Amino acid sequence: MSPPWFHPDSHARRRPFLLARARAAAAIRAFLGESGCIEVDTPALQISPGLEPHLRAFATTLEKPFDQGRATLRLHTSPEFAMKKILAAGETAIFQLAHVFRNGERGPTHHPEFTMLEWYRSAMSYEALMAETEDLVRAVARATGAERLVWGDAAADPFGPWERLSVAQALERYAGIDLLGALDAGVAISGNALEPDAGALAEAARAIGIACSPNDRFEDVFFRIVLDRVEHRLGHERPCILYDYPACMAALSRRKDDDPRLAERFEVYVGGLELANAFGELTDAAEQRARFTHDMDVKEALYGERYPIDGDFLEALDQGLAPCSGIALGFDRLVMLCTGADAIDDVLWAPVADP
Repeated sequence: MSPPWFHPDSHARRRPFLLARARAAAAIRAFLGESGCIEVDTPALQISPGLEPHLRAFATTLEKPFDQGRATLRLHTSPEFAMKKILAAGETAIFQLAHVFRNGERGPTHHPEFTMLEWYRSAMSYEALMAETEDLVRAVARATGAERLVWGDAAADPFGPWERLSVAQALERYAGIDLLGALDAGVAISGNALEPDAGALAEAARAIGIACSPNDRFEDVFFRIVLDRVEHRLGHERPCILYDYPACMAALSRRKDDDPRLAERFEVYVGGLELANAFGELTDAAEQRARFTHDMDVKEALYGERYPIDGDFLEALDQGLAPCSGIALGFDRLVMLCTGADAIDDVLWAPVADP
């Protein structure tokens, strides 16, 4: 049995990773600060912790003073809602290295409490944010002395050109599936772009040997295909930016002006490991409310619970959020890639106790 993390031998083994972590954080602050971003700090306790259907939040009870009552709050899964309120208040370029919390997640690349780097810029396109993300990762790699980003057997060069691959191109290349055709067929049957019928995509998946259930939603089938045929192939030799997701997986991103079937969303992969998720941000409060309600309907159907919708966030959108783009990047994962660490615990100063 290995000694605990606070044993001198354990710490000595991990110390090079932890020193690299400190250099990575300093490089991020320098890079974003020099480009005009202000570092902000928002509360972890929120009414609405984030409304992605499959993420589980930690709940706690806020006791008001003088016996004025109690309220349920949750630890945020992302600082996104609070940061966008700051944008609505008038700031134009902000970032945060935030501790975020996700229940039920623990493994080599997951931890119940971890650090997320998020930054947002007004008047920046999501294509420009792709380029800035490349530059930031390169700055961190230089600061940590990393010539390659390493995960498993993959060693990707962050300093050369990155691969940019649309989601539709990726499914065609690695699975031989016409995503847009299946999406069009699904929307035509369901009449709902937020919930396309899964039939055509499931039929294409079964044709290449991927089992599907009659109860699978479009998103379920999509992720079965991506996990089985696509994700592990992304980001070898050079990082990969996977972009333009179906609108039914838009989350908080806006639809593309030239193709409303798709959303301005991209993810970054290295060696099959997801590093970041980014949006050209949705600023329409009515559409965002409809998406939140849909997502909570899905959550309730799958897990028997729903989280409150943050009314202040929708009010901030309605008040006026300038066109902007934003990204959430797993800071701990970036340190892992720069150091070659095998597990997220190796790059955390102190892991969450496992009772």
